[in-house]
Amino acid sequence: MEVYKAEKKRLYLEKHSIAHLLSFPIEEFIEVHEYKRDEWIIQEGMRPDFLFYVIEGKAKIYVTHQNGKVSLINFINANEYIGEMELLNDVYYTKGIQASTKTVCFALPFYRYRSQLLEDAKFLRELTRFLSGKATFMAAKYSQSLAFPLENRLADFILQTADEGIYKEKHVTVCDYLGVSYRHLLHVLTQFCEKGYLQKEGRNYQIKQFGSLNELAGVMKNN
Repeated sequence: MEVYKAEKKRLYLEKHSIAHLLSFPIEEFIEVHEYKRDEWIIQEGMRPDFLFYVIEGKAKIYVTHQNGKVSLINFINANEYIGEMELLNDVYYTKGIQASTKTVCFALPFYRYRSQLLEDAKFLRELTRFLSGKATFMAAKYSQSLAFPLENRLADFILQTADEGIYKEKHVTVCDYLGVSYRHLLHVLTQFCEKGYLQKEGRNYQIKQFGSLNELAGVMKNN
């Protein structure tokens, strides 16, 4: 993890200002963090010291079940929060957050800003909007698993997780997240390669036709 300093920090604060989300100044103690792909932003079970606001990149949320199985449960994209549940709850089991691409975040230290954040009506309205959207997405994800074939859901998943046009997620993780069998997943991936959407390169896949995948994924978003 890299913490931006001096001019680099100033440029990000100017270009991606979040002053409109809050009623009080945050420039004095806010930090700018960069995480490389696969680097942990938050370790599971360890409460974070910051409220993060993602300005570039993507991340994945994982949880470990009592039987030891690790599941991917959701994604985090630009203009979304990380650590909001820990801000709101004194007791909360923290999920693991892992960067899936280079990810840059604003980091607001809890020890400096927690009280002000929890008393700021402007921020709380924004956070409520974010949390309601998150809940709606999770409900939609469940209904999509019943309503749409794997081709549509896998296309959306590939676009969500690819880094610079390369898709490299573990098949077991994908099967668990999409609720499909290993055999079914491999069948559809083979179809995508045969149609020219993807090109297999070792254990990874290069996206060759973004338009075709976007068309398949878009079917779900239009309903």
